[in-house]
Formats: sequence, structure tokens, C-alpha cells
Amino acid sequence: MAVRFPRVQTTLNIEGEEVTILREGLRVVFYMPGFHEEVMGAVTQALDRYLHALELESLGWYLDYDGYWWALAEEEPGFLQRKLMDPRGASIEARGRPDSVTGIRFSYVGHSTIPALFARDFPQPMCAVEFWLPTGFLETRGNEAVRSLIVELGRGLPFSSGHAGPALEAWSWGHHTTPILRDRSTRHPGFDLPGPGLGALASYLGTKLRPPAWLNFLGPPVLTELGGAEGLRSRLHSPSTRVEALSPERAVVSLGPVPEAGDLEAGDTLPAYRELARVLEPWLYAHKGSWGDFTEAEVRQWERRFL
Repeated sequence: MAVRFPRVQTTLNIEGEEVTILREGLRVVFYMPGFHEEVMGAVTQALDRYLHALELESLGWYLDYDGYWWALAEEEPGFLQRKLMDPRGASIEARGRPDSVTGIRFSYVGHSTIPALFARDFPQPMCAVEFWLPTGFLETRGNEAVRSLIVELGRGLPFSSGHAGPALEAWSWGHHTTPILRDRSTRHPGFDLPGPGLGALASYLGTKLRPPAWLNFLGPPVLTELGGAEGLRSRLHSPSTRVEALSPERAVVSLGPVPEAGDLEAGDTLPAYRELARVLEPWLYAHKGSWGDFTEAEVRQWERRFL
């Protein structure tokens, strides 16, 4: 089946070179309660699977702690894996290119202790990991192969929640990207928006849930409160929805065989997404404050777009 979400791309000419500052892609994120040393082995294995799947496409650059980009080709093999296995914690940002959005990206944030500045507001330790796949990867591999890859990325992770689906990746929020982000997210509810920092979002989110996406990963405590995979399955009736238990504590809900963005102007409202949102409403996260250049009111409307 063909990709069922629109191409989105914004470029700027910078000193004679076309640089992509916004594009569509497939975003995969998992949120994991606990400290870094509890999850680092599982995250390293997931990174290995991701890098193996990319084959000729690859992560090319990483960001150091001083904010400078360095070529991974100049480092020893397994450099990112060694950073992940540091018991003191890790904060990793790696991309296909340092100066252009490519749809290939890996991010991870995990702490070995709760920083004193956050202990009062965020007493629960949270780690988060993010993978991006370009749209071309979906077109060449096929939807079922990509779904299987994403499920395998999550299978070994001790997540409380996760999601995967079409998303808009931006180099940064700004006057070049905000109008497009506002227009596309309003018209195509299946698109996820660039978030605040991954670590900050994980801390705010805790064990709450983001809005439904193509693939929805549920773990404790929410899945337990829903009665496990069987209890959740009994509440969902859309013929395109599939609930698969990954373990007694965790499951993935697929909303159709193909990732979709929907199109409100064409009457495509993504009814399966809306059904899941109604079931999960008591556990959905409500962000406080702005989100990028969106006001708090815009963020609230966007978060509740399936309700």
C-alpha cells in the first residue's frame, strides 16, 4: 500500500546550498520509568536494531555536550553504544546531517539520579528514546516490514508508553516553519508536532499518554488499569484496529495497516484514532504552557484533536 500522508518540505538557500528545515517522516518514541542504568542495555540493543535496519542510510553526526556537531565517521565503531552504556547517564543527539533535516535521527535522555533542580517537580525518574525513519524508508520496505521493525525496537524496552507515526520534523521553530506546522497539524490530525526537549517532555509526561498515533505502545500502569491487552481489545471495535500483547504487562495497538495523517478537508477524520482517544482519555497528558511557537490554548486544542 502507498504512503498515506502528504509530503511536506521547506528549504532555505543558505550561501548557495539548499538546506531542509522542515519535512515529514516517521517518528518512534518510548518513555521509560526508571534510571539510566536500568534501561541502558535495552536501549543499546534497540539502537543496534535501528542502525542495522538503516543499512546504507545512516546517522552521520552527533552533538557534543558543548553544542558542537562532530562526524561519527571520525569516531571508533560503537561510539554511540559506548556512550549509552556509561552508568553515569547519557544525553545523545545524532542525525543524518548537522545542517539539514533528513528524517534520520536518534535521541536519548537518561539520568542516573534525579537532578536536585527537578526533584521537587519531577520525583519520578524517566528516560526517553526517539528514532526517526524517512518516508522513503517506508516506501521501499513496505508498511508491514516497518511496523515489524518498530515493534521489535520496543519489544525489549521497559516502556510505560510509546507511539509511532507520521510526524513533522523541524530544525527549529521559527517564522519559516510555524505557519506550515500550524496549517498541516490543523488539516492532518495524524501528524505529530516537533516537541519540546525529549527529556523535558518525558519528565512532564511521566506515565501519562500522548494522543493516539499509528502504533500505540501501552505498559503499566495504564494497561494494567485497562485490564491488560484483552481488556483493551474488548473496548475497541474499529475493524482496522489490532491489539497485540508483547508481554503480560505491555501491548501495542495498531490503528490500521498503514500510517495515516488524515485530511479533515477531505472528510478523513481517522475514526479509529478517535475511538482509541475516547478509551484512553482519562490517562491522556495535558501539556501546560506553550509548545514551540504554539500558545497554550493552541496546544490544548491540538492535544484534544481526536476527542
